[in-house]
Amino acid sequence: MTQSNPPRLPAFDVAHATPEQKAVLDEILAGPRGNLNGPFLGWIHSPELAQHAQRLGAFCRYRTGLPLRLSELAILVTAACWQAQAEWYIHYPIALQAGVPEVLAQQIRTGAEPHFEDPDDALIHAFVTELYDTKRVSDETYARTMTRFGREVTVNLVGLLGYYAFVAMTLNVFEMRAERQNTLPFAE
Repeated sequence: MTQSNPPRLPAFDVAHATPEQKAVLDEILAGPRGNLNGPFLGWIHSPELAQHAQRLGAFCRYRTGLPLRLSELAILVTAACWQAQAEWYIHYPIALQAGVPEVLAQQIRTGAEPHFEDPDDALIHAFVTELYDTKRVSDETYARTMTRFGREVTVNLVGLLGYYAFVAMTLNVFEMRAERQNTLPFAE
């Protein structure tokens, strides 16, 4: 996106929101996120989609059964895979605060070979990158993930990846940036 391009979606004006849009916005603001940063102001142009997506997102972000560090690591790998500027910008500080080593995060962002100190980080990275790179997960990685996290959390991990790929696609197609974002983590 060059700065001279017009926005792909019109700016959303809460004063002109429909009752359905207001209901979605109110639910997002009252929930664990507490803000509209990310894809929500894109999705709000389709309030029913926005409602379903934000509810799925709240589950995928906060209730997968994975520790926050591992969820955020999976989100960073997704953001890097899609080169989703706002997704990385929003989740990078959350990931660091949750315990993802800064060196690891930067290796993921730049496409360098990551080095892992924690075996769970290595396993999540292997699962995510195999799925994105080959559109499958090997029997070995699947078995290790099931043994370590169990069936429900493994299913939830796939849901988290699908959700954040959806977020990345939304942000990329509509050229959305995070609030106050003035740097781009990926070249355009």
